[in-house]
Amino acid sequence: MDKRLRFMADLIEPLRVAPGSPVRLSRDHDPGSTGKVARAQADALLADGVELLAEYQDRLAAQDRFGVLLVLQGMDASGKDSTIKHVMSGVNPQAVTVHSFKQPSAEELNHDFLWRCQRVLPGRGEIGIFNRSHYEEVLVVRVHPDLLAAEHLPAQTPKQDVWARRCREINDWERYLTDNGIHVVKIMLNVSREEQARRFLKRLDHPEKNWKFSPSDVRERGYWDDYQRAFDSMLTKTSTRWAPWYVVPADHKWFGRLATAAVLVTALRTINPEYPAADPAEKEEMTKARAELAAEPGLTQPG
Repeated sequence: MDKRLRFMADLIEPLRVAPGSPVRLSRDHDPGSTGKVARAQADALLADGVELLAEYQDRLAAQDRFGVLLVLQGMDASGKDSTIKHVMSGVNPQAVTVHSFKQPSAEELNHDFLWRCQRVLPGRGEIGIFNRSHYEEVLVVRVHPDLLAAEHLPAQTPKQDVWARRCREINDWERYLTDNGIHVVKIMLNVSREEQARRFLKRLDHPEKNWKFSPSDVRERGYWDDYQRAFDSMLTKTSTRWAPWYVVPADHKWFGRLATAAVLVTALRTINPEYPAADPAEKEEMTKARAELAAEPGLTQPG
């Protein structure tokens, strides 16, 4: 195996949530961890990841058989936007789509909770990124259950059963996607409360970052413990064999980006897309075409 791939597989193995295992973020996952990687190594290692990702993406698009869905979840200021920017910096934008899921529209609320995600899934040969996702329905909505009133659920549905049922439905949906060639990659960017506060202060203190700040971000900090419990439950119930979660420490952005690249590259290596072989029936035509092109006057042959 390429030593770069071996490094990445080893890097992310401790971050994987074993299917069926109970998760408590405060006990099991240190948001400040950087594993055995030093900051001085990070830029070169991320460059390796970006290079591998570009190569795999080119093969994925050429083969046109599988798609990849990258799901990014995390608290506000956990680094989702910047992670996408840095990790995907070397890929062909024609084969990548990014969708951010914020407050549902009236049209979206008039459909089932998976509808808005289903309609923007990546096609074969594509990488799709969900910046927040269908998991908002067992995170934000669980922390603020009054939001359920706008979702027009059948009256006979007891609220206490909604979360377990939705986790089951998400697992079934993701199994359906993987069975149909859409590889689901799930990353939770795990930021500490203290680091979140530092990032909010940076947004307030630097005018060029003011646009990123919303007063609601600070209000939501009052529900920090509720969100942590919701994440614990989500990770416990929806890390599956076909779509496991990776909890990526996010207090150090450089490590979060490196680990995210490693998770995505490792997933693509599992698919191992290949360039399609030329159709034997077309080989003769290709030979003729090459001869005609090579015979054109003034053409310099490649060295």
